[in-house]
Amino acid sequence: MLVTATRDPDLYEMLSERNLHRQYSLTNNFIEIGVRHGPAAFDKQMLWALNHAAVAGISQYGGRFREEPIYVGRHIPPHFERVPDLMDRYVSFIHENWDNMTAEGLAAYGLWRLNWIHPFIEGNGRTARAACYYLLCARHGGLLPGSRIVPERIRDDRQPYYDALREIDRSWAEGHLDIAPLEACIARLLEAQLRDA
Repeated sequence: MLVTATRDPDLYEMLSERNLHRQYSLTNNFIEIGVRHGPAAFDKQMLWALNHAAVAGISQYGGRFREEPIYVGRHIPPHFERVPDLMDRYVSFIHENWDNMTAEGLAAYGLWRLNWIHPFIEGNGRTARAACYYLLCARHGGLLPGSRIVPERIRDDRQPYYDALREIDRSWAEGHLDIAPLEACIARLLEAQLRDA
């Protein structure tokens, strides 16, 4: 079963919104697990589940790593054969840097790197934003208050987020990692969320 935006745009939009709410609820469950179990709770199975929730009914390959090339605007993600290894390294980086980075820095890395790898056919941005929020909350020790959470605020105004991703891509292409632009963006969005609490 698959609904496409071309053939049935209204149903596609409705399913996308419902999926997003379901994904946020699932993210909250995972945050509670992560607070109790620490960095080991962040794993591929969690990411597969978040992706599946994001694209249920609109993609037949939800919750599975891609096995084909994909193109995202000007960004050409790594070859699909590299995805499993890159995802293992991604998860390992999160585990190894759990205590070495700020919550905002870890969330920025999680958000950028998942988007850079683009491991899924569909729903990469939604899954990356959910992972970002998971990392923010789990590192801060619980669900964070506020009427509009960071992923929603990113969706509301995507340009600063896109600009920060591009800046990190440039630094990565030059041989170093500088997540500061996205870390600052996330910090501002989190501050706005907490101010609204």
